[in-house]
Amino acid sequence: MALELRQQLKVMPQLVMTPQLQQAIKLLQLSRLELLETIQQEMEVNPALEEVVEEQEVNPSAETKDTKEVEVVETMRDDFDWEVFLEEYNSSTPVVYEKEEGQDFPAFDRKLASPSSLQDHLMWQLRLSNFSEEEVRIGEQIIGNIDPNGYLDASLEEIARITDSNVDRVEDVLKRIQLFDPVGVASRNLQECLMVQANLYFPENELVKTIIEKYLKYLENKNYAELVRKLKRPSEEVKEAIEVILSLNPRPGSAYSSEEPQYISPDVYVTKVDDDFVIMLNDEGLPKLRISPYYREFLKKKNRVPPEVKEYIQEKLKSASWLIKSIHQRQRTLYRVAESIVRLQRDFFEKGIGHLKPMVLRDVAEDVGMHESTVSRVTTNKYMQTPHGIFELKYFFNSSIKKDGGEEIASESVKEKIRNIIREEDPSNPLSDKAIAEKLKEEGIRIARRTVAKYREMMGILPSHKRRRPKF
Repeated sequence: MALELRQQLKVMPQLVMTPQLQQAIKLLQLSRLELLETIQQEMEVNPALEEVVEEQEVNPSAETKDTKEVEVVETMRDDFDWEVFLEEYNSSTPVVYEKEEGQDFPAFDRKLASPSSLQDHLMWQLRLSNFSEEEVRIGEQIIGNIDPNGYLDASLEEIARITDSNVDRVEDVLKRIQLFDPVGVASRNLQECLMVQANLYFPENELVKTIIEKYLKYLENKNYAELVRKLKRPSEEVKEAIEVILSLNPRPGSAYSSEEPQYISPDVYVTKVDDDFVIMLNDEGLPKLRISPYYREFLKKKNRVPPEVKEYIQEKLKSASWLIKSIHQRQRTLYRVAESIVRLQRDFFEKGIGHLKPMVLRDVAEDVGMHESTVSRVTTNKYMQTPHGIFELKYFFNSSIKKDGGEEIASESVKEKIRNIIREEDPSNPLSDKAIAEKLKEEGIRIARRTVAKYREMMGILPSHKRRRPKF
């Protein structure tokens, strides 16, 4: 078989991603806070980009042409009481300074101290307690091995080996730390955590201690009838003991979580005015950009500008121009997509979650004349404030479920119906997933029991045997 080399010409269409197009796509999928950060970074590196500052109008008529110079003469009274002055000057009363016009003080939230962590809070108590040097060393190892929920994440043998101590000494220090605030911290399991709190807060309630020590599994499974039978005590006493246990804190470290709360700033506001919905983009904090006129004028000096400087300035002017255009394009695209969502999901904005319609990216893309990928990017990490709360733009796109009459209903609406059914159930006899499916069937919604279970888990709702409340 002979081999030979050939050359062949072939024309193939290919999309070339220019840097400007890449920038436009990147800005399109940024959230509002990310966009602010990107603009600030670009303004730091691009001298041709500047923010438009609104100047205050000055009234020339308010200025007087002939102003006489005033001479200030300081005089001191002969009967001035210096002792009273020094007493007031050295007093511990805080001095309050009035803010002068144009003077910027730090924002109030910047003056607030950051919350202390669980380890910091426990170390503070350890240093104030009457511990020996060896016990402090053991206590530091115990505190350093506590997880965010407040439980000890190391064995006593490991801590004894690290601190060159014995297990009995480590356990003695552990029991003392467990009485720190929050009580029950550094426990090795839930049973020990609840028992430490019960011994401190309810030392005379033996029934509470018995349930925690021997019958905690019945309480976890909410098998109250079997619990009453095992204890052989009146149901009212058992009920009171259960209420006491439920008042204890199973996660003592959760109050000192180091996770910072994530605040959502809506990108779009939708407000109902009369019979129509008004859409407004959240432009608060977004700087108004413009190309610096100084550098434009600088380029007009033909013979005075070196070629390399001219090339640099032209590159920065082009970059600034593309950024401004890309931001405007992003805002226009976001508005058009939000307007389409409001138009296609009007029943939701009028009546609530239960009237959310099935919708996919293609529906909005065809409505606004864009590609689905563009709609996907513009709805990523962006939120809309509606009359029914704040929702991510992705929330409005969901699958459909067919009803008996052939009508389609959104999966989010089905979840809302499941939530309402569970909210109205008898707490002492909660509905199973199969029973919820039967109730949905009565409304013409046919879904399997496992689908109900999947939706329930997605909403963070417990199964029926764990939703049951005691009824004696």
